[in-house]
Amino acid sequence: MLNTIAIMGRLTHTPELRTTTSGKEVCSFDIACERSYSANGQRETDFLPCVAWGKTAQFIAQYFSKGSMIAVNGSLQTRKYQDKQGNNRTAYEIQVREVSFCGSKAPDSTSTRGFDEQTESYAREARNAQSAQQTAETGTDDFAVINDDEDLPF
Repeated sequence: MLNTIAIMGRLTHTPELRTTTSGKEVCSFDIACERSYSANGQRETDFLPCVAWGKTAQFIAQYFSKGSMIAVNGSLQTRKYQDKQGNNRTAYEIQVREVSFCGSKAPDSTSTRGFDEQTESYAREARNAQSAQQTAETGTDDFAVINDDEDLPF
């Protein structure tokens, strides 16, 4: 059987890191994930609960905050419980196995950790350095045309 899920979206709140009574670290968070356009042209959004354990939980709690774009791979899990009135309930959660950065925070949110801005700054510097090196090696920004039609083996 196959139980794999991959989603990308923005965190709806700052991830909550807790430690269980047995000493395991667990991180809970929700991802807002947009659906395809509906008939009236408006996008609908699903709010998907996620749970990560161990080092993955620590990583998410340290580097992600409300509004951060995130991609997760994992599996869908059901959890059955009784509410305060004694009714049986079922909860669906994504058990996170892998997590990835997907960009900066939403434009209207503020970063408290500065990680996204620092990462973008490093990436921009690397792109500029690589572009300058390529220009210096070729002496031009244009592509060179290579005429190798005569060497075709067929």
